[in-house]
Amino acid sequence: MLEQKVNAFVREMRLFGKTDKVLVALSGGADSVALLRVLLHLGYRCEAAHCNFHLRGEESMRDEAFVVSLTEKLGVRLYRTDFDTEAYATAKGISIEMAARDLRYEWFGNLREEIGAEVIAVAHHRNDSVETLLLNLVRGTGINGLRGIRAVNGRVVRPLLCVDRNEILSYLERLGQNFVTDSTNLQDNFTRNKIRHQVIPVLETINPSAVEAMADTAARLSEVAEIYGKAMEAAVARVVTNGISLDAEALWHETAPKSVLHEVLYPLGTNVSQQRDIYRCLRSGESGKVFYTATHVLLVDHGRLCWEPKETVERKPVLKWELVEVDDSFVVPKDIAVACLDADKVNGALTLRRWRSGDRFVPFGMTGFKSVRNYLRDRKQSLFDKERQLVVCSGDDIVWVVEERTDNRFRVTPETRKVLRIWVEYS
Repeated sequence: MLEQKVNAFVREMRLFGKTDKVLVALSGGADSVALLRVLLHLGYRCEAAHCNFHLRGEESMRDEAFVVSLTEKLGVRLYRTDFDTEAYATAKGISIEMAARDLRYEWFGNLREEIGAEVIAVAHHRNDSVETLLLNLVRGTGINGLRGIRAVNGRVVRPLLCVDRNEILSYLERLGQNFVTDSTNLQDNFTRNKIRHQVIPVLETINPSAVEAMADTAARLSEVAEIYGKAMEAAVARVVTNGISLDAEALWHETAPKSVLHEVLYPLGTNVSQQRDIYRCLRSGESGKVFYTATHVLLVDHGRLCWEPKETVERKPVLKWELVEVDDSFVVPKDIAVACLDADKVNGALTLRRWRSGDRFVPFGMTGFKSVRNYLRDRKQSLFDKERQLVVCSGDDIVWVVEERTDNRFRVTPETRKVLRIWVEYS
């Protein structure tokens, strides 16, 4: 029965074809062993890949030895690799679980291309999908988080999502096929294990078919999510400009503004609390509030939400300059990234800094002073741009509002014989 269900599922979801080479991720546990045995019995061309993460001492070596023995008996080609998972996690500043995931999927992807396999088959089953759904629900999620695990994610496919854990164990028992058990799967100090060993059994006292019912719900939500995704994609396009800012007024015209805002903010790494605060700021018209995520800086600014990658915000500016001898034919180039000043009018060392309240200069082409604050306001700069605006000073005088306007007092004239070219580079 299990083999028939898997075969029908592979065909229905078009996971791969009979002539395709399938790279099976083989840990040695019950699920991956069952996956390999099923696909081989159904006549698919399989090769196997095993990762040793060296996280469980002798147990990790036991798993590898078992996989080697199993594939030899089945006549399946095996590829193996080793990872220093703890060192990778420390270097990346991520959890061990995330490090292992990143390492194995990167290796699987490279190996798939190297051996010419069509897909990478992993052994997630119906219980895994339901556990993911519950885990996302507890942490807080949008509709995509309620879809459980998808059958297809790029080149990664999951042929066992149509069966549950008990069906897999019964199948292996009928075959007389042994497997290894990861001892960490039996410990409840991991959140997923708590859901597996404590939450789901309680739900099954309410409905013995709770796992199947939730999996069916996730499948329906997956279809709904496709419709939702298209609607949200169109809504996001209506409220976001150039991929870097959101218009609050446009957002309020959407049918579900909070949901649209979630779709905009989630890829930027915001959490639920930040999303709630940003929505409140936009609703109230508050301006100037800054939010930080692992990857972005977001700013609420007069009815707009703007964002930038952190690496853009954290660039270090360095002032560069050169002295150029000129004659009457010299023409100041029209390049806002470079300022040309009369070198003889510049007294004192040049310094680069952010503008400050009270700063004034004489904008090029004018005769009177204007505050930098009012100049930037008239230029309709966002608060983001205002906060990082740089000025170049000679002593107490501003000679250039960087990439905006030079000071008229230091302009190049027909009498100028030495031009000071200045610009800013970022490291």
